[in-house]
Amino acid sequence: MFLTIDIGSSSVRAILFDGQAYMIDGEIISRKYAFDVTPDGGSTVDADFLKKLVEECVDEVLKHPAAADIQAVGIATFVGNVMGVDQSGKPITPIYTYADTRSSDDVDRLAPKVDADDNLQRTGCPLHTAYHPARLHWLHRTQPETFASVNQWLDFASYLYTAWFGDAVCSYSVASWSGLLNRETLTWDAEWLGLLGLNPEQFPHLTDFDDAQLGLSTDYASRWPQLLDVPFYLALGDGAVANVGIGATGSSSLAITVGTTAAVRILHESPDKCPIVPNGLWCYRLDKTHHLMGGATSEGGNSFQWLRNLFPTLDFEREEAAVMERAADAHGLTCLPLFNGERSPGWNSTASGTIHGLRLSTTPTDIFQAVLEGVAMRLALIAEQLPMLPDTIYVGGGAAVESHLWVQMICNALNRPVNLVQVAESTAQGLAVMLANALDQTKLAAYKPVIAHTFTPQPENVAYMQAARERQRDLYQRLYDDRS
Repeated sequence: MFLTIDIGSSSVRAILFDGQAYMIDGEIISRKYAFDVTPDGGSTVDADFLKKLVEECVDEVLKHPAAADIQAVGIATFVGNVMGVDQSGKPITPIYTYADTRSSDDVDRLAPKVDADDNLQRTGCPLHTAYHPARLHWLHRTQPETFASVNQWLDFASYLYTAWFGDAVCSYSVASWSGLLNRETLTWDAEWLGLLGLNPEQFPHLTDFDDAQLGLSTDYASRWPQLLDVPFYLALGDGAVANVGIGATGSSSLAITVGTTAAVRILHESPDKCPIVPNGLWCYRLDKTHHLMGGATSEGGNSFQWLRNLFPTLDFEREEAAVMERAADAHGLTCLPLFNGERSPGWNSTASGTIHGLRLSTTPTDIFQAVLEGVAMRLALIAEQLPMLPDTIYVGGGAAVESHLWVQMICNALNRPVNLVQVAESTAQGLAVMLANALDQTKLAAYKPVIAHTFTPQPENVAYMQAARERQRDLYQRLYDDRS
């Protein structure tokens, strides 16, 4: 048995899998939560609150009879998060998430000090509010006393491992989402540390995913006796293992995931050389030998939830059925769904959501369709930046599984067939496959997901979507590229 712990942006899950990476039916323990957001762009969560949710999930899943046979534990986590702890390991800041945009001024302050292309190729990440350099600069500038009091800067998974095992350790995968990992040396980047006035000792020890931790601390050994001699593999970035979970394990296939947020990604195996990162994209790590190239939006299922909050009395099942019968772009609206700022491909953290073309005749159905199509077109824009678009495209993630309408929109925006994968928990599934690989050297490509449905482009709607994409591109340029 494998125990997977999936720490997402809106929930924590503990799930049991058997040794062949099949989920144990009905055994999903979940706790929902939300980031604390503020009007100035803040997006944080309390570390001990989130730790409590994780540990409650583990407590509950260990009551299952199969838990007696757990052979390995794995963690996937939302990444691009950072928190400060004091000398005793106690948090003195909240967890700052990838969605916190308060460091946008610091992006501008730091930009003249770095070579943008060199930074992208060196770290795999552009200079942006989603990453640590701007955020740490902002904290030093706006909260100097707190900044000076921090003994170590940790990601949330490292904080958990410190509590459970007494050692602050971070995988190359999680570190690669920070903007502070040197891709070539697999060390904390000396250039950024110098600019920020920090040193490597102020960050966790770096190592690979399979450098498992053993020997729970006294408190946790008594709390989780079944796990006392079980290896805890290092945390992985949730986006990277989601690729594995929906079957996109090599460069011949593309993964599109639509969960709380959305992403377009290709996994490359290249143990000796880091691939060149195209402008507008990023390149992270799954592990020491696998590189994850792609781009992400801060919008996905959260846009759907925003629509539900905006129109609480609307019957969304009926709306989906109605839009299925309409032509693409039937509303005539132009939507830039940048509700949490922009990540790929323009990386404008000050951008905001825009719906242009509203009239008195505009209906909630129009807005519903325009927002979902807007996200689909932004994903297609990201896919265009890739050096090559593979013929095999897998789509997964909770929001995609729940909305065939949305998957068809993505298919039309790409003008390529796409395969909806029948995996409800793609991140946890990928984590189970990684654990099987670590224990038994099972090839990642050996895992074959079940295809729920293959969508093919609808020629007439493809043409409508292409016209709508041109309007979306033009609106973006007018609002953000043409600013003086």
